[in-house]
Amino acid sequence: MTDYRKLFDLAGKTAVVLGAASGIREQDDLAEAAVCDAANAADVAALATRAMLKFPRLDIAVTTPGLNIRKTILDYTEEDLDRVINLNINGTVWFFQAFGRIMVNQRSSSLIACSSVRAVTIEPGLAVYGSTKAAIGLLVKGFESEVGRFGVRVNAIAPSIAETALTAPFKDRPDIYNLYAAHTVFNRWSSADEVATAVAYLASDAASYVSGSTFVNAGWTAVDGPPTGLTQLAK
Repeated sequence: MTDYRKLFDLAGKTAVVLGAASGIREQDDLAEAAVCDAANAADVAALATRAMLKFPRLDIAVTTPGLNIRKTILDYTEEDLDRVINLNINGTVWFFQAFGRIMVNQRSSSLIACSSVRAVTIEPGLAVYGSTKAAIGLLVKGFESEVGRFGVRVNAIAPSIAETALTAPFKDRPDIYNLYAAHTVFNRWSSADEVATAVAYLASDAASYVSGSTFVNAGWTAVDGPPTGLTQLAK
Protein backbone atom coordinates (compact mmCIF):
# COMPACT_ATOMS: atom_id res chain seq x y z
CA MET A 1 0.00 0.00 0.00
CA THR A 2 1.32 3.44 -0.91
CA ASP A 3 2.53 5.54 2.02
CA TYR A 4 1.33 8.93 0.84
CA ARG A 5 3.08 10.78 3.65
CA LYS A 6 6.43 9.67 2.31
CA LEU A 7 5.56 11.00 -1.16
CA PHE A 8 5.41 14.53 0.28
CA ASP A 9 8.61 14.15 2.30
CA LEU A 10 11.57 16.21 1.02
CA ALA A 11 13.99 14.97 3.68
CA GLY A 12 17.38 14.13 2.23
CA LYS A 13 16.74 15.92 -1.05
CA THR A 14 18.96 18.69 -2.38
CA ALA A 15 17.40 21.90 -3.68
CA VAL A 16 18.74 25.09 -5.22
CA VAL A 17 16.44 28.11 -4.86
CA LEU A 18 17.43 31.10 -6.98
CA GLY A 19 16.08 34.30 -5.47
CA ALA A 20 15.73 32.85 -1.97
CA ALA A 21 16.95 35.96 -0.15
CA SER A 22 13.65 37.84 -0.45
CA GLY A 23 9.97 37.49 -1.22
CA ILE A 24 8.60 34.02 -0.44
CA ARG A 25 11.83 32.86 1.23
CA GLU A 26 14.24 34.58 3.58
CA GLN A 27 18.00 34.10 3.46
CA ASP A 28 18.23 33.43 7.21
CA ASP A 29 16.26 30.21 6.68
CA LEU A 30 18.74 28.77 4.20
CA ALA A 31 21.38 26.13 4.91
CA GLU A 32 23.82 27.67 2.45
CA ALA A 33 23.75 30.83 0.34
CA ALA A 34 25.53 32.14 -2.75
CA VAL A 35 25.31 35.39 -4.68
CA CYS A 36 24.07 35.10 -8.28
CA ASP A 37 22.84 37.57 -10.90
CA ALA A 38 19.76 35.75 -12.17
CA ALA A 39 19.80 37.75 -15.42
CA ASN A 40 23.40 36.78 -16.22
CA ALA A 41 23.88 33.48 -18.07
CA ALA A 42 27.46 33.01 -16.83
CA ASP A 43 26.45 33.62 -13.20
CA VAL A 44 23.60 31.12 -13.38
CA ALA A 45 25.82 28.53 -15.06
CA ALA A 46 28.45 29.05 -12.34
CA LEU A 47 25.81 28.51 -9.66
CA ALA A 48 24.77 25.24 -11.28
CA THR A 49 28.39 24.10 -11.46
CA ARG A 50 28.90 24.97 -7.80
CA ALA A 51 25.84 22.95 -6.83
CA MET A 52 26.97 19.99 -8.92
CA LEU A 53 30.41 20.00 -7.27
CA LYS A 54 28.99 20.44 -3.77
CA PHE A 55 26.27 17.79 -3.84
CA PRO A 56 26.15 14.24 -5.23
CA ARG A 57 22.88 14.97 -7.01
CA LEU A 58 20.36 17.77 -7.46
CA ASP A 59 16.72 16.89 -6.84
CA ILE A 60 15.02 20.29 -7.02
CA ALA A 61 15.79 23.63 -8.66
CA VAL A 62 13.52 26.64 -8.19
CA THR A 63 13.83 30.08 -9.77
CA THR A 64 11.82 32.96 -8.29
CA PRO A 65 13.38 36.33 -9.33
CA GLY A 66 11.12 38.67 -11.26
CA LEU A 67 10.98 42.38 -12.02
CA ASN A 68 7.95 44.58 -12.57
CA ILE A 69 8.24 48.18 -13.72
CA ARG A 70 4.70 49.47 -13.42
CA LYS A 71 4.28 51.79 -16.41
CA THR A 72 1.93 52.00 -19.35
CA ILE A 73 3.32 50.82 -22.68
CA LEU A 74 3.37 54.44 -23.88
CA ASP A 75 5.69 55.33 -20.99
CA TYR A 76 8.07 52.36 -21.22
CA THR A 77 11.67 53.17 -22.10
CA GLU A 78 14.11 50.91 -23.90
CA GLU A 79 16.01 50.48 -20.63
CA ASP A 80 12.81 49.50 -18.80
CA LEU A 81 11.97 46.90 -21.40
CA ASP A 82 15.47 45.42 -21.41
CA ARG A 83 15.57 45.14 -17.62
CA VAL A 84 12.23 43.34 -17.34
CA ILE A 85 12.82 40.98 -20.26
CA ASN A 86 16.42 40.21 -19.29
CA LEU A 87 15.47 39.04 -15.82
CA ASN A 88 12.02 37.55 -16.31
CA ILE A 89 12.44 35.78 -19.66
CA ASN A 90 16.16 35.50 -20.35
CA GLY A 91 16.86 34.60 -16.74
CA THR A 92 14.36 31.75 -16.87
CA VAL A 93 15.99 30.40 -20.04
CA TRP A 94 19.47 30.56 -18.49
CA PHE A 95 18.14 28.77 -15.42
CA PHE A 96 16.51 26.02 -17.47
CA GLN A 97 19.69 25.55 -19.49
CA ALA A 98 22.08 25.41 -16.55
CA PHE A 99 20.05 23.20 -14.23
CA GLY A 100 18.21 21.31 -16.93
CA ARG A 101 21.50 19.88 -18.23
CA ILE A 102 22.30 18.48 -14.79
CA MET A 103 18.86 16.95 -14.42
CA VAL A 104 18.81 15.44 -17.89
CA ASN A 105 22.08 13.68 -17.07
CA GLN A 106 20.56 12.42 -13.81
CA ARG A 107 17.43 11.23 -15.63
CA SER A 108 15.22 12.77 -12.93
CA SER A 109 14.45 15.84 -10.77
CA SER A 110 12.03 18.78 -10.62
CA LEU A 111 12.45 22.26 -12.12
CA ILE A 112 10.10 24.99 -10.87
CA ALA A 113 9.77 28.53 -12.26
CA CYS A 114 7.69 31.47 -11.11
CA SER A 115 4.96 32.89 -13.35
CA SER A 116 2.10 35.09 -12.12
CA VAL A 117 -1.64 35.51 -12.25
CA ARG A 118 -0.75 38.45 -14.52
CA ALA A 119 0.09 35.94 -17.22
CA VAL A 120 -3.64 35.63 -17.86
CA THR A 121 -5.33 38.63 -16.23
CA ILE A 122 -4.07 42.18 -16.49
CA GLU A 123 -4.52 45.79 -15.39
CA PRO A 124 -3.07 49.07 -16.71
CA GLY A 125 0.67 49.34 -16.22
CA LEU A 126 1.33 45.59 -16.13
CA ALA A 127 1.29 44.69 -19.82
CA VAL A 128 5.04 44.17 -20.16
CA TYR A 129 5.37 42.34 -16.86
CA GLY A 130 2.35 40.18 -17.65
CA SER A 131 3.65 39.29 -21.10
CA THR A 132 6.92 38.06 -19.60
CA LYS A 133 5.04 35.95 -17.07
CA ALA A 134 2.92 34.49 -19.87
CA ALA A 135 6.16 33.71 -21.70
CA ILE A 136 7.40 31.82 -18.65
CA GLY A 137 4.30 29.63 -18.80
CA LEU A 138 5.07 28.73 -22.42
CA LEU A 139 8.76 28.20 -21.63
CA VAL A 140 7.68 25.70 -18.97
CA LYS A 141 5.48 23.83 -21.44
CA GLY A 142 8.12 23.93 -24.16
CA PHE A 143 10.97 22.78 -21.95
CA GLU A 144 8.80 20.08 -20.41
CA SER A 145 8.15 18.74 -23.92
CA GLU A 146 11.91 18.53 -24.50
CA VAL A 147 13.16 17.02 -21.24
CA GLY A 148 10.17 15.03 -19.98
CA ARG A 149 11.48 11.90 -21.72
CA PHE A 150 14.50 12.07 -19.40
CA GLY A 151 12.33 11.99 -16.30
CA VAL A 152 12.68 15.73 -15.63
CA ARG A 153 9.53 17.53 -14.51
CA VAL A 154 9.09 21.24 -15.34
CA ASN A 155 6.36 23.32 -13.68
CA ALA A 156 5.65 26.86 -12.54
CA ILE A 157 3.62 28.50 -9.85
CA ALA A 158 1.47 31.50 -10.81
CA PRO A 159 0.66 33.27 -7.54
CA SER A 160 -1.83 36.08 -7.24
CA ILE A 161 -1.27 38.10 -4.04
CA ALA A 162 1.07 37.03 -1.25
CA GLU A 163 2.01 38.72 2.01
CA THR A 164 5.75 39.43 1.79
CA ALA A 165 8.11 42.25 2.67
CA LEU A 166 7.87 43.40 -0.95
CA THR A 167 4.08 43.72 -0.86
CA ALA A 168 3.86 45.18 2.67
CA PRO A 169 3.41 48.78 1.35
CA PHE A 170 -0.03 47.79 0.01
CA LYS A 171 -1.24 47.66 3.61
CA ASP A 172 -0.84 51.43 3.69
CA ARG A 173 -3.47 51.59 0.93
CA PRO A 174 -6.41 49.62 2.39
CA ASP A 175 -8.58 50.50 -0.61
CA ILE A 176 -6.14 48.77 -2.97
CA TYR A 177 -5.25 46.03 -0.49
CA ASN A 178 -8.89 45.06 -0.01
CA LEU A 179 -9.68 45.38 -3.72
CA TYR A 180 -6.99 42.84 -4.57
CA ALA A 181 -8.18 40.53 -1.79
CA ALA A 182 -11.70 40.63 -3.24
CA HIS A 183 -10.44 39.17 -6.51
CA THR A 184 -9.82 35.84 -4.76
CA VAL A 185 -12.56 33.43 -3.76
CA PHE A 186 -11.25 33.56 -0.17
CA ASN A 187 -11.32 37.37 -0.05
CA ARG A 188 -7.82 37.52 1.40
CA TRP A 189 -4.14 37.61 0.54
CA SER A 190 -2.13 34.41 0.79
CA SER A 191 0.68 33.92 3.25
CA ALA A 192 4.13 33.27 1.84
CA ASP A 193 3.90 29.77 3.31
CA GLU A 194 0.81 28.97 1.25
CA VAL A 195 2.73 29.67 -1.94
CA ALA A 196 5.84 27.89 -0.70
CA THR A 197 3.74 24.83 0.13
CA ALA A 198 2.68 24.57 -3.51
CA VAL A 199 6.36 24.68 -4.51
CA ALA A 200 7.08 21.91 -2.00
CA TYR A 201 4.31 19.81 -3.56
CA LEU A 202 5.70 20.27 -7.08
CA ALA A 203 9.16 19.41 -5.79
CA SER A 204 7.99 16.24 -4.08
CA ASP A 205 7.34 12.74 -5.36
CA ALA A 206 3.65 13.39 -4.74
CA ALA A 207 3.73 15.40 -7.99
CA SER A 208 5.50 12.66 -9.94
CA TYR A 209 2.89 12.83 -12.73
CA VAL A 210 2.64 16.64 -12.83
CA SER A 211 4.57 18.51 -15.52
CA GLY A 212 3.97 21.55 -17.73
CA SER A 213 1.58 23.03 -15.15
CA THR A 214 1.05 26.40 -13.43
CA PHE A 215 -1.24 27.27 -10.49
CA VAL A 216 -1.70 28.85 -7.00
CA ASN A 217 -3.93 31.95 -7.18
CA ALA A 218 -6.95 31.31 -4.91
CA GLY A 219 -9.40 31.28 -7.80
CA TRP A 220 -8.32 34.67 -9.21
CA THR A 221 -8.34 33.28 -12.76
CA ALA A 222 -11.46 31.18 -12.18
CA VAL A 223 -13.92 33.94 -11.27
CA ASP A 224 -14.87 37.27 -12.83
CA GLY A 225 -13.80 39.48 -9.95
CA PRO A 226 -15.73 40.12 -6.71
CA PRO A 227 -19.44 39.16 -6.57
CA THR A 228 -21.70 41.80 -8.13
CA GLY A 229 -24.53 41.26 -5.67
CA LEU A 230 -26.98 40.34 -8.42
CA THR A 231 -27.06 36.77 -7.10
CA GLN A 232 -27.79 36.22 -3.42
CA LEU A 233 -25.05 34.08 -1.85
CA ALA A 234 -25.56 31.89 1.20
CA LYS A 235 -24.22 33.34 4.43
